[in-house]
Amino acid sequence: MRAAVIVFPGSNCDRDIAVSLRECDGMQVEMVWHGERSLPKVDLIAVPGGFSYGDYLRAGAMAAHSPIMDAVVTAASKGVAVLGICNGFQVLTERGLLPGALMRNSNLKFLCHATTLRVETNDSPFTSEFAVNDVITLPIAHNEGNYFADHDTLAELEGEDRIAFRYCTDNGEVSPESAPNGSIKSIAGVLSNSRRVLGMMPHPERAVDEAHNCTDGRRLFKSLVMQLP
Repeated sequence: MRAAVIVFPGSNCDRDIAVSLRECDGMQVEMVWHGERSLPKVDLIAVPGGFSYGDYLRAGAMAAHSPIMDAVVTAASKGVAVLGICNGFQVLTERGLLPGALMRNSNLKFLCHATTLRVETNDSPFTSEFAVNDVITLPIAHNEGNYFADHDTLAELEGEDRIAFRYCTDNGEVSPESAPNGSIKSIAGVLSNSRRVLGMMPHPERAVDEAHNCTDGRRLFKSLVMQLP
């Protein structure tokens, strides 16, 4: 298996995701600078967290139009899996690879702490090693993680089982108060209509090592190894 990690000016989780992917059995990882116009032949593209272009205009807005993103869109249209984490999620929504938008956190503060999530679907290359309704712990670190979509889009996401994760309490209950950033319907991650593009605000790459005090992120990367060619 081969993966490409896109690197923008201001990315700060690119090496983290590369390390996590390399620890997967047989995963080869290549770092690809945002100014490139083509991608190597890969099975997965990772768009990492950070502050691409300093989050000027809107978080992810400038990175969404970097030269490499044309190649990412083309690859996604051909079925290559794409994983966007935190700022990467913002980039994917800005480019139209995922529906909705990420707005400023409802409390207008940067959030950086562990959070609990409920797995909403295991029908994707990213979540196959989870069980539906599993409660897991992953860290968040963002200023614009407040997911929003209109009524019709939300109905489509729910009707097509495309909500991957929701913020929840320790016992798995979901309510408006369970989303630390104010996300509508407590949404923490969504899938594209092909189910091969995932955007999520929490950081699975920061929950893979025993030193992280949580290893729930491992199952996401194991899912990719098991599901991708």
